Amino acid sequence: MKLQALNPYLPSYEYIPDGEPYVFGDRLYVYGSHDKFNGMFYCENDYVCWSAPVDDLSNWRYEGVIYKKVQDPMGKTDNRLLFAPDVQPGPDGRYYLYYAFDFLGVMSVAVCDSPAGKYEFYGHVHYKDGTLLGAQEDEGFQFDPGVLVDDDGKVYLYSGFCPQNFPWDQLGLEDQTIKGGMVIELEADMITVKEGPKYIFPDKGRGLGTDFEGHEFFEASSIRKIGDTYYFVYSSFNGHELCYATSKSPIGGFRYGGTIISNGDIYLDGRKDDEALNYTGNNHGSIVEINGKWFVFYHRQTNKHQFSRQACAEEIQIESDGSIKQVEMTSCGLNSGPLIGKGEYPAYIACNLMSRSGAVRYEFGYVIDESHPYFTQQGGDREDNPNQYIANMTAGAIAGFKYFDIKEVSKISVKVRGTGKGELQVSTTTSGEEVARIPISPEEDWLMYTAPMKINDGVNALYFTYQGDGAIDLYSFTIE
Repeated sequence: MKLQALNPYLPSYEYIPDGEPYVFGDRLYVYGSHDKFNGMFYCENDYVCWSAPVDDLSNWRYEGVIYKKVQDPMGKTDNRLLFAPDVQPGPDGRYYLYYAFDFLGVMSVAVCDSPAGKYEFYGHVHYKDGTLLGAQEDEGFQFDPGVLVDDDGKVYLYSGFCPQNFPWDQLGLEDQTIKGGMVIELEADMITVKEGPKYIFPDKGRGLGTDFEGHEFFEASSIRKIGDTYYFVYSSFNGHELCYATSKSPIGGFRYGGTIISNGDIYLDGRKDDEALNYTGNNHGSIVEINGKWFVFYHRQTNKHQFSRQACAEEIQIESDGSIKQVEMTSCGLNSGPLIGKGEYPAYIACNLMSRSGAVRYEFGYVIDESHPYFTQQGGDREDNPNQYIANMTAGAIAGFKYFDIKEVSKISVKVRGTGKGELQVSTTTSGEEVARIPISPEEDWLMYTAPMKINDGVNALYFTYQGDGAIDLYSFTIE
């Protein structure tokens, strides 16, 4: 089969959340934090980078480790966390990597001569007198940097962390001053505070009566400039969504625009919080233009918890009035169109996954119980083999895949294992008439089962619903 772009777009063993996408030269680079498979918390691994040619978004190249946590002098041990980074080229042509180091409330900077080389520690963002940004009382907790070098050379740092009822004491920290999302202007050296912080995005406690109400700032600052308009992309207190706000100024006047993506497809078609089509968790990402098309980058949750997140992307449209309509999660985001309607596809590209009682909603530190299906893998963290699959599909569980360009298809096969005895029912909607019924029997090893399929030609989604006793794991399916 022709190589296609899939969601998640990186290899199945890779867990890169908080993606910041940039086109430098003729390549797309994605910078993000780095989760462990089956990790115990967010962002436990060192920073790595992946890139792809802008004319082939299926062809990703591993650039290697670009920065290690032990390089920061505040953390000479390997148990620190490297939270969501951002990268910007500076006036000197070098590339500057910004990151919030663990829960220390400071901003750190590393620098490199190339987009994906070995970054070296540069310093901590500070005032002219050497005082660290974030060290002063009532200054606000520094977290999730978003950085913009504007057309006039001015440098802006966006930051903030505004959780509700966050367990600071469990992290050995005192309650932090929370006032909303902020902007800080930096000097041309990319590290010295010139002015700020200035609070310009309301948190939940200050959003009542504003156009941000119901979608107030939580975290995940990201900034882009499109024409003469500044787009601020962020995660709201709802957690599962990436929202945007726009302004003609980088330092204020932002108006709420809407939701770009929810990692549970909440709000689409009027869907409510308790009607998610996928397991929701925190979200973080941004938007980028690639060969004249715009995409939003975001992440999903795997492995029964929030600490093994994977990178996804979807095409978006920026309307003539500057607005962005919410888009749905798909299995084919960077493909810019449906997948070929024949051939074998891995189960881990499911964009909808839920049990008979629905999907688990966002809550800090949740763990999915044994009644739910989930994405997982064989082997340990970063073992380079395509072994991710959907585990524990019990009666009523649904795995959905969007979309396929179906032409002259007559049968479908699935590769499964488990204690299940029943059938996988295939349909083109979550509640539609079945186009195939695939009998399943108990088997410890992966086994292929096949059934005839009657489906109309055209672009279709495929939903697999398990009905029967026991539970099955789904590794792949083949359309023929």
